Amino acid sequence: MEVTPEGNESSRDAKTLISFYSNYLSNRFTSLFPSFPSNFLEKISNLYRQTLLPISTKRRAGLPLPLPSNSVNLTRTASEASRIYEVLNDIMDRFILNLHKIQENLQFWQSIAEGSNARKVYFMIFERGPRAFVNGSVQLMREAVTDGSAMQNLSHSSSVYISERIAVLSSLRCSLAAFLAQFYVEIDKCGKKLAEDPEKSFSSLMHTLNGLFSKLDASIGHLHALRQNDSSIEGTYSFPLLFETLPEISQEESQWTNSEIKEAINLVCTNLQALDSYLALMVAKHQKPSNVTRYWIRYTCGAVGLSVCSFWLLRHSRLMGSSDIDIWIREAKESTVSFFNDHVEQPLLAIRDELLDTFKKRQKGVMDMEEVKLTSDSLHRMLLAFSEQTKGEAFPENASDQEMLEIVMLRYEKELVHPIQNLLHGELARALLIQVQKLKLDIEMAMLELDQILRANEINFAILAALPAFFLSLGLIVAVRAWFRQDTKAEGRGRIARIQRRLLIVEIEKTIMHYQAYFDQGLENDAQCMFGLLIYCLDRLYHAVRRHAKATGEWQCLKQDIIDLGRPGLQTSYKLSVTARMERVYDCLLPSLKRQ
Repeated sequence: MEVTPEGNESSRDAKTLISFYSNYLSNRFTSLFPSFPSNFLEKISNLYRQTLLPISTKRRAGLPLPLPSNSVNLTRTASEASRIYEVLNDIMDRFILNLHKIQENLQFWQSIAEGSNARKVYFMIFERGPRAFVNGSVQLMREAVTDGSAMQNLSHSSSVYISERIAVLSSLRCSLAAFLAQFYVEIDKCGKKLAEDPEKSFSSLMHTLNGLFSKLDASIGHLHALRQNDSSIEGTYSFPLLFETLPEISQEESQWTNSEIKEAINLVCTNLQALDSYLALMVAKHQKPSNVTRYWIRYTCGAVGLSVCSFWLLRHSRLMGSSDIDIWIREAKESTVSFFNDHVEQPLLAIRDELLDTFKKRQKGVMDMEEVKLTSDSLHRMLLAFSEQTKGEAFPENASDQEMLEIVMLRYEKELVHPIQNLLHGELARALLIQVQKLKLDIEMAMLELDQILRANEINFAILAALPAFFLSLGLIVAVRAWFRQDTKAEGRGRIARIQRRLLIVEIEKTIMHYQAYFDQGLENDAQCMFGLLIYCLDRLYHAVRRHAKATGEWQCLKQDIIDLGRPGLQTSYKLSVTARMERVYDCLLPSLKRQ
């Protein structure tokens, strides 16, 4: 049976789920029907692997293998060489993806372990599902009544619960990281030979891989010893993880045949599938609770609230003979239309009219200049006639109104000495009418100036009317933009994504220094684990900055720096100088402007 590697993460997840549930259903079905063939579902699973998992020649966009650049051209000419490179890339991709799943769960348990005792107790009671909530509450009340040390016992059990998962996941991570480090170093050593003659150098490489799989089997096989008698892990750790060994193929020949290479590749793929199935079961037993399990109280309250709201809406709907919902919908529609007309359409039309020289197109104002001029001319003629009659001499047509007003006021003061008599026979009434005309002119002038002020500020009033709709639209745009950008991950474009990428650089620096410290102390296993984690961190950084660096044109230089950080032969001081340069030079790794 030929089993081929799969480079796509979703396909691997589907394959892992199929393997997990096929084993589970097989055990359940066998317990229900003992006479049923035990290997029936296994055959179906194998048939699925054969038919639905073809070779994927496109690998994920991650850290490349340390191979010379001319090896890429060989993949297009030699089919066997192409298959060799595909299986090597698949080994690295699968180990990195498995490390990523383990790392995510391990970080969660570590964050819980670093919290306070109250946080651990809260997790044990409220964030493990309804059954754990009932059991934890009963245990807490029972111990509180008996010995009064309920919180201490529950805190101790939570510490044991969390530390057990941290220990297993840490051991898995170290084993996979050590394998990845040795594999990467071995590829770096024989990279030139693989580029020159992949078929010839594949024999020695396969025997090395056989030894690495044997070491991995031995390191993972001790995990069952970590389990205590009263362990909180369901099931057992002793699932069979059996890697197939390399078949006896003559190594005296200078080069393997195509059938031998094909058999060796199928062997590697079989071992990778066995490892994926084993890790899927192990991680599933030690993984962090899902969001539904952690926030089940919120979801329960939300479901209850939604049910109450649905029942309330049902009572006011047509199904119960009520027209309340129709009335509310109509009122909401009318309010929305009114809001749109008052705060969107009309203000925008007013702004448009102002920008299109509306002084010429608007309707007639409260007061026009022609009316004011008519009132002024009438007052001038009245003053001129009164002054000529009073003085008994002719005045020029261009005499000022101020001089003639003085004559009117002087005559008015004299006439007020005998107001009743002069009102009937004098000029008092005429002087009063002239002053009324002057007051009318002043009022019209003030109204004309006020009208001009209002007209000049019409665009400001329109903008103020449009401000509510503007702020509402701005809030919607910000919410949609944040949802599309997904700025919480390192692949995003915003400030949080830049911080995540810089934290990856910090993690890479710490891993390099830890690797050098373990290497100086002679701790070979720990040093290999740190180097494998370094490769994993470089792969994450490679994937996070690729799109941004290509957009700024700095991808080639940044890619070479990332590859240099993974080279085993480079000194630690040089690698640290490279990380310092990366943080300082490349635009996609610089802090945002608000942080500078």
